[in-house]
Amino acid sequence: MTVHDLVENAVTRLDEAGISDAAIEAAMLLGHLLDFSRAQLVLAAYDELGKETVRDFEEALLRRLGREPLAYIIGEQEFWSLPFKVTPDVLIPRPETELLIETTLQEMKKEGTGLRGPVLDLGTGSGAIPIVLALELPDVMVYSLDQSFSALNVASGNARFHNVQDRVRFICSDWLQGISCKRIFSVVVTNPPYIAGSELAHLQPEVRGYEPVSALDGGERGMEMIERIARQVPQALKRGGLFVMEIGADQEQYVLDLFGSIPELESLGVRKDYAGHPRIFLARRK
Repeated sequence: MTVHDLVENAVTRLDEAGISDAAIEAAMLLGHLLDFSRAQLVLAAYDELGKETVRDFEEALLRRLGREPLAYIIGEQEFWSLPFKVTPDVLIPRPETELLIETTLQEMKKEGTGLRGPVLDLGTGSGAIPIVLALELPDVMVYSLDQSFSALNVASGNARFHNVQDRVRFICSDWLQGISCKRIFSVVVTNPPYIAGSELAHLQPEVRGYEPVSALDGGERGMEMIERIARQVPQALKRGGLFVMEIGADQEQYVLDLFGSIPELESLGVRKDYAGHPRIFLARRK
């Protein structure tokens, strides 16, 4: 069977299963197995493939048809135009989370803000957030907390791959509970679980069936972890320090009211994502 025939057959089956971007996904699956770029696959379109490659591709395709996320099958997800290793121990980085990083960098690079670090990330996952911040802020130390040893192992590997292991420190902690905070961070950033528990069953099968529930489930109203963070974050921020958090599209007013009740915080605001939905919450410590 040729590269072209194998990909075309996979595209048809993926389409029939209701999986969007079938052509892209089929090419990525085969490209991963052959270690080929998209351009190389095109050039090799009529090359014959060995039986072992066809068999391995079929096994990978069946996993995708079973709605296992493509990122877990190939073990990698692009974020910030960079590759990050992912496993079922970590949430797959989303494009919308890039706005969290963009907002943080914009605020830190403003003149006169005094936001020179260190930075604390809550909820490490794959390490995408702290690693990108370390890459973009070469003079800043970044600390990142996660309660999952497995997630921290994945993140540590990604930090080594991107050569920032000396400037990103990973700590096993249930949010801020496991560390002694003495208001030493100029920035605290987080993408917490914010999906209501009752909504989990309605998520895409790739998400509800494969991604770690602990990274998604925000409790009854999706606010349980956010409420914990709200109680703890003033202990970590320096005076004038910045807090940046990704939120759900329906949580704007609740988050503004919640953090507005905390006397140490001021300058509360919410920025919208590119689809016009409330997405990034910001606050400053007085």
